[in-house]
Amino acid sequence: MIIGSHVQMKAPLFLEGSVKEALSYNANALMLYTGAPQNTRRREISDMRVKEAQELMKANGIPMEHMIIHAPYIINPANSVKPEVAELAVEFLQKEILRTHEIGARYLVLHPGSYTTADLDTGIETAIRQLNAVKDIPDDVVICLETMAGKGSEIGFRFEHLARILAGLEQPEHSGVCLDTCHIHDAGYHVEDFDAVLDEFDKVIGLSRLHVIHLNDSKNKEGARKDRHANLGQGEIGFETLYKVASNPRVEKIPKILETPWIGNKPPYKEEIAMLRENRYDPSLLKE
Repeated sequence: MIIGSHVQMKAPLFLEGSVKEALSYNANALMLYTGAPQNTRRREISDMRVKEAQELMKANGIPMEHMIIHAPYIINPANSVKPEVAELAVEFLQKEILRTHEIGARYLVLHPGSYTTADLDTGIETAIRQLNAVKDIPDDVVICLETMAGKGSEIGFRFEHLARILAGLEQPEHSGVCLDTCHIHDAGYHVEDFDAVLDEFDKVIGLSRLHVIHLNDSKNKEGARKDRHANLGQGEIGFETLYKVASNPRVEKIPKILETPWIGNKPPYKEEIAMLRENRYDPSLLKE
């Protein structure tokens, strides 16, 4: 099972520290931001102990394809209302793509954005235009648009939205999808029948475009369109279903990343990963 979690990236060890954190959870995959997700301040990649991180991953048999980079939330490709936001989206996404390449990672997860006061179709067309404005994409980088919950004016909460965006991109070889179980549940997909979800995904988008899975329970009822993550087995999806997602042979080669809430001041990832590997739900491990 290729399973990991969101990890921190902070001084003094930076990326090397991120890998060490993942290893402490017995993970063989990880996801991180290259800086704060709410702003554009970034350290130089040369300061981030990339070589040490790569060597540590290699020593532990973890390929660089299992290090996922998440783009910051402030990038909103679907915003047609504020030109300055659109300009920032293109400029900063270009920088994040190049940083992903310099780190040696392959997949950059990106929220497709929100149309704010416009409308859904305008948001989708704007996202296509903005993504096509990013020209310099190294051969080894793939931008993975994330499935969204449909909160507010988000686009991307239906597979058809993402299919439209992908079909409009001028460099399709550099694009794919990250599927979030909490988000699709909140958007109205029946995760309990995950094979049927995969069938629909394959029909609308194509399973070959699926590169990352965010494995999260949800605090909301199916179709609520709210996006509130829960710990495994503590939400409306349930541990049994999420185990079936994680162990489904159709997605066995795809990294699964936990973004579940911390419990108190402690990350639950070591315990949740162990439960998934052993197919053994123990709620006592998820208490403060």
